[in-house]
Amino acid sequence: MMVRSRKAGSFRGLIGERSGGAATEAALVLPALLLLLLSVMETGRFLWTQNALSFAVEEAARCASIRATACPTDAATSIFAAERALGLNVPASVFTVDRPLCGLRVSASLDFKPAAGAIVNYAIRLEASSCQPMES
Repeated sequence: MMVRSRKAGSFRGLIGERSGGAATEAALVLPALLLLLLSVMETGRFLWTQNALSFAVEEAARCASIRATACPTDAATSIFAAERALGLNVPASVFTVDRPLCGLRVSASLDFKPAAGAIVNYAIRLEASSCQPMES
């Protein structure tokens, strides 16, 4: 019987390995690494959504307060905000427009659902608001 010598770090050496240590280690470490990777990706998606929502309400409030021809009504301002929500496919009904003491405020409220919705059934409420003084 001929014994093969293994080189350290060689893939061919792992093929000849019969003890199962590498498979056991992979079975223990791989779920944790996948969970970490998916958590980082989901956190990035969450932050992207919050940032896009904030950007949309800021742009819409600025449009309604400065450029009255581009956003003449509350409905037009909501549509403008939905178009400015970069990377999101949200309806204009997510955005509300009101006129408090600060001037003109555009607000948004959106339920963020994780990508693993079949496994975890919950949503996080994201909110963004921007108030701009009305130009005379």
